[in-house]
Amino acid sequence: MLPYALSIFTGAFLLFQVQPLIGKYILPWFGGGPGVWTTCLLFFQTLLLGGYAYAHFSSTRLRPQRQAVLHLVLLLISLALVLFTSPESWKSQVAGDPTARILLLLTAAIGLPYFVLSATGPLMQQWFSTTNPGVSPYRLYALSNVGSLLALLSYPIFFEVRFARHVQWTMWAVGLGVFVVFCGYCALRVWRHAGSAGASDSVADHEAVAPAALDKLLWVGLPAIASILLLATTNKLCQEVAVIPFLWVLPLSLYLLTFIISFDHARWYDRGVFVALLVLAVALVFQLLPVGNDASMKLQVIGYTVALFVACMVCHGELYQLKPAPKHLTSYFLYISAGGALGGFLVAVVAPAVFDDYRELQLGYWMLTYAIGVLCFRHRSRTLALAVAAGVVMTASLLPLLRAQLEGSGGLRDEYVDLFKSHPFWLLGAAIVTIWGVVDGSFRRFLPEWRPRMAGFVMAGCVAVGVIVVMQWPYKGTTPILVSSRNFYGTLKVFDYNANDPEENYRLLLHGATTHGFQFQKPEKSIIPTSYYGETSGIGLAMDHLKPGPHSLGLVGLGTGSLAVYGKKGDTLRIYEINPAVEELARTEFTYLENCRAKVDVVMGDARLMMEDEVARGKAQKFDLLALDAFSSDAIPVHLLTKEAFELYLKQLKPDGVLAVHVSNRYLDLKPVVARLAQHFDLGVAVIEDDEHSDWWFYATTWILVSRDRAFLRQAPIAAATAAPDQSGREAPFWTDDFASLYAILK
Repeated sequence: MLPYALSIFTGAFLLFQVQPLIGKYILPWFGGGPGVWTTCLLFFQTLLLGGYAYAHFSSTRLRPQRQAVLHLVLLLISLALVLFTSPESWKSQVAGDPTARILLLLTAAIGLPYFVLSATGPLMQQWFSTTNPGVSPYRLYALSNVGSLLALLSYPIFFEVRFARHVQWTMWAVGLGVFVVFCGYCALRVWRHAGSAGASDSVADHEAVAPAALDKLLWVGLPAIASILLLATTNKLCQEVAVIPFLWVLPLSLYLLTFIISFDHARWYDRGVFVALLVLAVALVFQLLPVGNDASMKLQVIGYTVALFVACMVCHGELYQLKPAPKHLTSYFLYISAGGALGGFLVAVVAPAVFDDYRELQLGYWMLTYAIGVLCFRHRSRTLALAVAAGVVMTASLLPLLRAQLEGSGGLRDEYVDLFKSHPFWLLGAAIVTIWGVVDGSFRRFLPEWRPRMAGFVMAGCVAVGVIVVMQWPYKGTTPILVSSRNFYGTLKVFDYNANDPEENYRLLLHGATTHGFQFQKPEKSIIPTSYYGETSGIGLAMDHLKPGPHSLGLVGLGTGSLAVYGKKGDTLRIYEINPAVEELARTEFTYLENCRAKVDVVMGDARLMMEDEVARGKAQKFDLLALDAFSSDAIPVHLLTKEAFELYLKQLKPDGVLAVHVSNRYLDLKPVVARLAQHFDLGVAVIEDDEHSDWWFYATTWILVSRDRAFLRQAPIAAATAAPDQSGREAPFWTDDFASLYAILK
């Protein structure tokens, strides 16, 4: 077994090591938003399906010797492609929806190597069954997932922080060479075995019963649901914090961990325990979703990932229970990979086209509850029905405490304590019955035999979850939504507040759950720079204290176009915006751009790539002021705050130009990042925290002004607003394209 184990482990390690590596390469080329990683996952899952299909059809249509030769040839071609190419050579950008471009780029850069690697798991298991008839190969699948998990965990904590990207790529290519050697040895064993008398199928394979149609449907449906939940959870976390490998790796690692646990041995998955916990997990998610980013980052990360783990344990644990005889192994894994690819396609392609908001997380959990009902019928299982009931009891007991944590106040928590004091026997009894019944299984004595109405009870619970899903469709309340849209870059909504009050009527742009500017509709008030851009904010002070004369102004991130109010006659304002839907709304629903007295140019595409192209063509803009105000919902595009990015900004600025960086953020303290970059380039820094306003239409903000011209920063109004230097002693991280750590700047 050792040669096959080494091949499977190495192949899985390489397969999942290249995922965050190639994602890190292309993330800055397409705006750095969550959609980039979602599209990458769609590519990986689709190629995995192709690899599993290749393993299935080559093992069923070709003799073992021909199969071994074909696979070795493909491996050698893949190795040659990796050795003589680099992902950097495929660098590209595109305006609009880049989904197709990303898929084509990934196909050209790593398509064949990834395809061949993805076939390793099922192919090596099939080869093992050929050379070791009668021995179960399914534990090798668990080993494959161990290699995958180790690759994912080691990337952000070891490879990413110790090696530059090109070095990582070289190391990966060397690893692929080692893998080819392992596979070659396994192919040689298959070749020799095929010529011997022992190459026939085992008796068990000949007697194996063909899987039922319902089982095949579940082979696709369960992994599809798990894939939907994986991508939807990753989307949710990335759009609220930042698009970084850690937040890709964490959900994917838990997803793989459930495969490892489930496929190692049946004893690790207890149907009653995990289905009961699933009920509690669904309740947790449906409590977190309405709260949005008002919940702490820690609570969101823990809540969503724990729920994902439990849900995937149910999906993959039940999937293992439905495994066929080894004769049908490759078709089984083919169906599983088809389900994974289907889930990725639904989230990455269908959901943005069908929905105007992120709804796939709720729908994924709803679909899983129906799958539990189907499994209840399929297995005629009393345990499933009673586990659902136990989960309902647990949820009812714990829900008040959960709500107290989400609301962040002690009042509700005190009510929960009072409830416990007044009804101790009820709550303790519920807990005891739940633990005893679910873990021990002895509660089944109360239901001595299966009845279809047990599954009917589960289906009734599914209907209840569906009602909650519909109730949680984006709440519109009394505020009309003028426009609502979703594309690759996220969701956008324009709200019309106080429509019946001309003095207070304003329109607000919401990207995800974060305000990206608003404008009063009364003409006299429409020129007020509201929200983050007031005259006492860092950007307002910088604009008002530039040297006299026509100015060249740059802006990264359009939003509503609020900053255009600072443009004067004779000025030029160049705005970089990657999302075409934002520009459309800024021109149709708001009038900041229309009323701007400066000459306005909107450049579509990723700001950094557009600026690199300008510098390369000798057309650097020489801005008097460049403002960085790019956010994807509340997440930061990390590639805009690295050493390489700052080098580019300095080339675009005049020698005495000012760089204004908007760092207001719920979860991250970005001030040390900008300060460290300024220190590296020997620039003056002024941190301006503007949080005291008598007018409600100005938000508390933090802007950082950076410039070679320290005299500009010493002007009285700017100096008076500058915050005192940080005395906390916190080590300032130094961000580069190869490394950007969020751990040191968590609030």
